[in-house]
Amino acid sequence: MRLTVGKKVVYPAQGPCIIGSIVKRTVDDNQLLFYRLTVLNNDGMELLVPVNKINQVGIRPLLEKDEVPKLFAQLKQPAKEAKDWRQRNLYNLKLFSAGSAFDLAELIESLTELRETKSLAFGEHKTLERARELLICELAIVLREAKATAEERLDEALQARKQREDAQVTNRRRARTVAQSA
Repeated sequence: MRLTVGKKVVYPAQGPCIIGSIVKRTVDDNQLLFYRLTVLNNDGMELLVPVNKINQVGIRPLLEKDEVPKLFAQLKQPAKEAKDWRQRNLYNLKLFSAGSAFDLAELIESLTELRETKSLAFGEHKTLERARELLICELAIVLREAKATAEERLDEALQARKQREDAQVTNRRRARTVAQSA
């Protein structure tokens, strides 16, 4: 991927960033070039990423606007269930560090579904909050709307998933009742 000053990208676990400049730094008596990235969330933190390590770090382009409907459709689907806490934690860590918007959506979807049935552990709660924050920030930038509007869209998609699941449970109960009374 070719990066240019002014381009917006996503840095895994940090979220959307803008490339501010290319700077030279001396490290172990070697002159190295770094991209200076400014994180586009509320704190505006800056990161220096070696130009020659861009691919290893996992920096990716922003989600395309035409991919957003597919992302929301994914959020409306039931989540994959992990067998136990350990497996779920490892899988969630993998999704989070991958940095893909679709991986973040899957993480949000599964932890939101789990939260509806039981309390999340502290770490899972923080992971859910952070994943939501990163995805909402990216959606707001891609859709060119306020973060609050992007959050509403995300919550509507998650609510549609819950309503679909509730309807399926109701239909299964009705079918059992009809079968038992016959």
